[in-house]
Amino acid sequence: MALRIPRQHTREPDLPGVRGVARVDSRTKNLTKRLRPGEIAVIDHQDIDKVSAEALVACRPSAVVNAAPSISGRYPNLGPEILVEAGIPLLDHVGKGVMHDVREGDVVRVDGGEVLVGERVVATGTPFDSELVTRSMTDARAGLAVQLEAFAANTMEYLRRERDLLLDGVGVPAIRTDLEGRHALIVVRGYHYKDDLQTLRSYIREYRPVLIGVDGGADALVESGHRPDLIVGDMDSVTDSTLRCGAEVVVHAYRDGNAPGLDRVRQLGVEPVVFPATGTSEDVAMLLADDKGASLIVAVGTHATLVEFLDKGRAGMASTFLTRLRIGGKLVDAKGVSRLYRSRISNLALAVMLLVGLLALFVALWATPGGRTALQVLGARWDDVWSFVAGLLT
Repeated sequence: MALRIPRQHTREPDLPGVRGVARVDSRTKNLTKRLRPGEIAVIDHQDIDKVSAEALVACRPSAVVNAAPSISGRYPNLGPEILVEAGIPLLDHVGKGVMHDVREGDVVRVDGGEVLVGERVVATGTPFDSELVTRSMTDARAGLAVQLEAFAANTMEYLRRERDLLLDGVGVPAIRTDLEGRHALIVVRGYHYKDDLQTLRSYIREYRPVLIGVDGGADALVESGHRPDLIVGDMDSVTDSTLRCGAEVVVHAYRDGNAPGLDRVRQLGVEPVVFPATGTSEDVAMLLADDKGASLIVAVGTHATLVEFLDKGRAGMASTFLTRLRIGGKLVDAKGVSRLYRSRISNLALAVMLLVGLLALFVALWATPGGRTALQVLGARWDDVWSFVAGLLT
């Protein structure tokens, strides 16, 4: 169940609905970087996924207006349910025109199924509630069979195109980061990545793995107090400051060599390595770590199940399935490790255990002549300290 947050709605006393400043962006992950509590998010996101929904909830908007269908019926995506359970109004499928009719910074009012700028209705859609989400999710589950067939076809197509890369490592570029015989920790901004990173802190301190951030996963490492050794991705969601942190940068390019993020990285004064490959950036990071001799690859926030692949919203997610088969037993998925075990020892229990231990130590010392002498000396020293402190106070 998603955490319910207080609804931060701005209401005019004489106007119904929810009112707020609009933030408009077709890419939800870009919008959440500037969305503030009480504002209205205007997005164009078909099948809102879980990660995007959690990012929206963390921003605490007054409402979310989606130009596209929030649940298209292809598969049971998890995002709309998270938004509705958090108490955030979701107006669904209002049409592409809202992306032009509502400008960044406009004061927008959402009333029922209408989006208004001033007194003008600029878009209409369907308000989502729990009942509609449940009904839509039930219908969407019927679409999984079709998606499974498409997933299998995409898998075979990817294997045909990238056979040499998958089987023989042909095309993997040289990098200066040394991974031979070391652990590699690959971080993607996926499910439970924050909790899992927190749980893995002792592992990171002890084993000193090579830290690899995939796009925004590099920022997640920095936010957790670590400096990434390697940043891999198309560079569309990692911040400039992280790119300048001193990590080696590998830009994921299309098979034709076109790399949209290459110019941006070079403008920051960083000379990257280019890795042309089909598939996703997390695939590239795993293949790179495997090819360069990592003895163990620990994955945080990556995608591992069919619903997660579909929730990512890319037909090419079939590549991740084959990449995992290619790497085999050296891949350890840390997803959900934070939920596997949580300490149930409270602070009170720890205090009681400490007192019991001290009492047992006292009894053991008092049972021997040497121990009694040591306790008497310790008591005398304590009296001296107490007298000194009392003298200062008086």
